[in-house]
Amino acid sequence: MSPKVKNIIEWCYCFVIAVVLAIVVRYFVGTPTIVKQVSMKPTLIENDRLILNRLAVTFNHKWKRGEIITFEAPSDSNVRLENADLSNPIAKYDNNPDSLIEKFSYYVLEIGKMSYIKRVIGLPGEHVQIKDGKVFINGKELEEKYLNGIETGDMNGIFTDVIVPEGTLFVMGDNRPHSTDSRCFGCIPFAKIEGKVALRFWPLNKFGKIK
Repeated sequence: MSPKVKNIIEWCYCFVIAVVLAIVVRYFVGTPTIVKQVSMKPTLIENDRLILNRLAVTFNHKWKRGEIITFEAPSDSNVRLENADLSNPIAKYDNNPDSLIEKFSYYVLEIGKMSYIKRVIGLPGEHVQIKDGKVFINGKELEEKYLNGIETGDMNGIFTDVIVPEGTLFVMGDNRPHSTDSRCFGCIPFAKIEGKVALRFWPLNKFGKIK
């Protein structure tokens, strides 16, 4: 084997290793993401750049109320009352790739996959009630300082009085009147959570941890 061919092969090895490492880090450790929706205003606005902590999913993080997460968007984001199972208020997911290549493309490369970013409101086993523009957890009004006194609106939805099933979370956007969230599609299974927002790195004047 000539030195030139050997050099090319070595570079190919390095390239493959670099790509594999990049994919592993992106899928299991952390990745940058961009806000594309208005549902988290004023906390997050469109084009904010964030770092997503995927270790929370990799190591089965115990989710806490108030954390901001991203997750795979449900197949039906606006469930009609006649199609809602109020006794089992879990978001529906119909897209289940079969082959290894399809799974890799969808879950790792995220081709054709849509994600939502919301705040954790209700934890497994809790009774979530939404009425009079307020959120109640197990009968006690939830203090939400992150809303900064903004008008929450009537907060209508199908799933506004539910017991959060085990292995799921009830999530809502901070921009309540303009957020499609668990009120509309139900609770999010842990398996569909992509990660926890760790910090904002752009714009620079807002760099840091998000509350």
